[in-house]
Amino acid sequence: MINLEWYRIFLHTAKCRNLTKAAQELHITQPSVSYAIKQLEEGLGLQLFHRLSKGVELTEEGQTLLDYVEQSFAMLDSGQKHLRNLKQRLQGEIRIGASDSLIKHLLLPQLNAYHQQYPGIRIRLSHGKTGEITKRLKEGEIDCAIVHLPIDDSELTVHTLAVLEDCFVVGESFSELATRPISTRELAELPLLFLSPGSSTRVAIEKWFGSQGFVVNPDIELGNIDLLAEFARLGYGAAFISRSFVQNELQSGSLVELTLEEPLPPRSIGFAIRYNMKLSVAAEGFVQILLS
Repeated sequence: MINLEWYRIFLHTAKCRNLTKAAQELHITQPSVSYAIKQLEEGLGLQLFHRLSKGVELTEEGQTLLDYVEQSFAMLDSGQKHLRNLKQRLQGEIRIGASDSLIKHLLLPQLNAYHQQYPGIRIRLSHGKTGEITKRLKEGEIDCAIVHLPIDDSELTVHTLAVLEDCFVVGESFSELATRPISTRELAELPLLFLSPGSSTRVAIEKWFGSQGFVVNPDIELGNIDLLAEFARLGYGAAFISRSFVQNELQSGSLVELTLEEPLPPRSIGFAIRYNMKLSVAAEGFVQILLS
């Protein structure tokens, strides 16, 4: 078996054209250089050097080999440098999946902190519903996901990140409803604004209504929390939204929260990775920021 170190000795000898000088550069003995060259030549079945009185000179075969060895060691050095950069998070990438609303209202501050700390890391962000995101995660298309809980999947490891408190909000035209608690029946009779079917938020509110014997059909279905808030502000009805996502609007008074006789249960947001999968150094850094 040909030793990689023999090629390194060959490279230095070819550049120095002298066994003694090559040995000095490599901090080994001259006989060690001679032995390595001899072993390499025997292993390849070719003479690589002409032995001269004042040194050595590459044969035609030796020159051909040198071209490949130089490229190989250049690639190896480049690979080692790349790995050092990955270890120090000077470069690399992280692939994250989340819904649009979670990206804007929960993930963006952490992403910004990570990007400022590690500007050389490329961030790849994809959006989708929790079911879509977890599917991509299990198929290896992304490294980690921010998802609505609960998730019961043996292929994933999940950590709770935050608890969301949901609410119904209305604009000025419905603001008189906010002066008193309203029943679930009265709420169900209002024009309702929900996220699109299949989203975790939509599933949660339909389950809440269903637990009280109501099946509701929203007047407006949208795929974006900000649009829901805007339609509610314009007077189209009561929007089901996480309170923290419309905190500014509630403080300014452009939206008003309805008080319900039957309180809405809190929901949790989690961070998911594949079970027993080693994260990249870049992804580990992001996890540390998320969980800190």
